[in-house]
Amino acid sequence: MKVLLLSGSPRKEGNSYIALKEIGDELQRNGVDYKIIELGNKPVRGCIACYKCIELGRCVFEDDIYNKVFEAAKECDALVVASPVYFGGPNGSLCALLDRLFMSAGKHLQYKPAASVAICRRGGASATFDRLNKYYLMTNMLVIGSQYWNSVHGRTQGEAMQDEEGLQTMRTLARNIVWTLNSINGKELPKKEAKIATNFIR
Repeated sequence: MKVLLLSGSPRKEGNSYIALKEIGDELQRNGVDYKIIELGNKPVRGCIACYKCIELGRCVFEDDIYNKVFEAAKECDALVVASPVYFGGPNGSLCALLDRLFMSAGKHLQYKPAASVAICRRGGASATFDRLNKYYLMTNMLVIGSQYWNSVHGRTQGEAMQDEEGLQTMRTLARNIVWTLNSINGKELPKKEAKIATNFIR
């Protein structure tokens, strides 16, 4: 089993990475492999609602970060997304990527465990956490919690290492993901009805 850990920070190996690495190390201690992908600081295209992904099975735009995350999302058994707080919400570039990913790869992510992690200086973690969780809640994913909000505090690079409670929350989250993966492994998926779409303006 492998968990995809996606860092939505433009900073290489910053506080988001530290939080994900804490999760990854605990996953490995419990026999589960992981892969960290960092968003980086290159521009990311947003979704333009062209719906070509329905026809192609992937986003019509071919950029490296999307291709890398798309392939890893198809292969993973669980997903964790971490983001620094930007004005009380997740990094906009990360949301641009996730809009495209969940539009085009949602069928590959259904019923997989998922979690969000917010990295903040002081506040905005719960709103960031809520925004990221919406991707999972609209894709039949299993949202995993921990002993507290999945957040770690830190402003300058490396400060997250000082948040002992936050790092413990990450380790607990990792163990909860492992427990969920073991609980659902080999189980039959829920039966789905044909989708009904009710449009209020015709």
